[in-house]
Amino acid sequence: MIGQVNYALLYPGLCLGAVVSKARGLSDGMFAAAASAVSSLVPVRQPGPSLLPHIEDLRSVSSTVAVAVARAAASEGLAGVKLKDTVQQVRQAM
Repeated sequence: MIGQVNYALLYPGLCLGAVVSKARGLSDGMFAAAASAVSSLVPVRQPGPSLLPHIEDLRSVSSTVAVAVARAAASEGLAGVKLKDTVQQVRQAM
C-alpha cells in the first residue's frame, strides 16, 4: 500500500483541490499541503499506529486533502476563484 499512497490517497484530493480553487498550476506548497493533510489523518499517539489512513476512508481523505490544497492555492495567490467556504465547495464538487 505504501507504494500506492500517491495514487490512492494523495492525487485524488490534490486534483480536486486544484479544480475547486481553479488553480493556475500546482506548486510545491500545494503538494506539501496535500502530504501534510494525509499525515494529519493518522493517529500517531496510539501505540502501533498505521503509517497511512485506512483505505476505507478514501472519500474523507480526498476531502481533507482537497481542502488543504485549495487553501494553499489561495494563500499562494494561485486560486482563480475566491474561496468562501472551502469545505462546502469541496463537498459540492465531490
